[in-house]
Amino acid sequence: MAYQLNEEQRMIRAMVRDFARETIMPTAAERDRTGEFPAENLKKMGELGLMGMNVPPEYNGAGVDTVSYSLAMQEIAYACASTAVVMSVHNSVACGPIYLFGSDYLKENYLKTLASGEKIGSFALTEPGAGSDPVGQKSKAVKDGDSYVINGTKMFITTGKNSDVTVVTAYTDKEKRHRGISAFVVEKGTPGFSVGKEEKKMGLRASDTVELVFEDCRVPAENLLGEEGDGFRIAMASLDGGRIGIASQSVGVAQAALDAAVSYAKERVQFGKTISQFQGIRWMIADMATQIEAARLLTFNAAAMRDREENFSLAASMAKVFASEMANKVAYKALQIHGGYGYIQDFPVERYYRDVRVFTIYEGTSEIQRKVIANYVIGK
Repeated sequence: MAYQLNEEQRMIRAMVRDFARETIMPTAAERDRTGEFPAENLKKMGELGLMGMNVPPEYNGAGVDTVSYSLAMQEIAYACASTAVVMSVHNSVACGPIYLFGSDYLKENYLKTLASGEKIGSFALTEPGAGSDPVGQKSKAVKDGDSYVINGTKMFITTGKNSDVTVVTAYTDKEKRHRGISAFVVEKGTPGFSVGKEEKKMGLRASDTVELVFEDCRVPAENLLGEEGDGFRIAMASLDGGRIGIASQSVGVAQAALDAAVSYAKERVQFGKTISQFQGIRWMIADMATQIEAARLLTFNAAAMRDREENFSLAASMAKVFASEMANKVAYKALQIHGGYGYIQDFPVERYYRDVRVFTIYEGTSEIQRKVIANYVIGK
């Protein structure tokens, strides 16, 4: 690998790889069938420091760099994409905004239990009429004494049903458009905050995706993240970090698909020899390996830029669009190499193929990533 990992990064990768393959991977197919949320595994991940990786130790986090986080995400995703997306959302868009923008009170009361894995976090931005365009959201938060009263409906919220704490965006001043969006930390069980419809999905079935409903939901004023009107900025900063997570997830699942394809190709005999000896298959595998390595390096580049405190928005968008589209191509080819066996649930590539499809959609579609990249390259 061209990217030089330091000793700590290599140790983290080895530790997470062993844990993921021994503890998470054996039951991944079963969770895909039943849709069971991986609560027990997430607790164990919390004990290993995987649920607050970039949060400093004073808030119960592991305090490691973003490259280490990317390595850990790749290994968890290799074992189970559903578990990986819960980890990604929790680290990047739940812990992330509270650590970066939260008051001492919010860090003390919410970040500590999130970073330790004691509680699970989610992020609620998307609405029926507001996906790629957050300005289209209709949720409102009205100041009332020492509280804000939130009304609105969020949809497609990852871990929304199983999370204990949700970072929620809502308008505090509609006239100001994106500068009038604010963000709040809302606890599960708050009166007026309920879980609505649970989506039935093509993939990532062990990760719940739900509608969240706010009906006169009264949230203490101290649960405001940053200042009024900071919500859009908080969301964009959090999503930049989230894109490194999804790129890492894409690399992990793609690597699992490649390894499955190589293993199958070495065993499957046709015309008197293993299919791994046919040039058509060998070249497919060569292309898959090359694409994965390119995506891994783009992802490490974005992670390293973040660690150096450079502007990494462009690098994160490049990594996310390339890695997510790469994962779809690699899973497609892995299934093709398996032939008919790839289409049935006895082999894991069928699950990989379903799981990766959403990678080009969530945390910013491929089209939005290209918009971000073009704005940097050409100008707005």
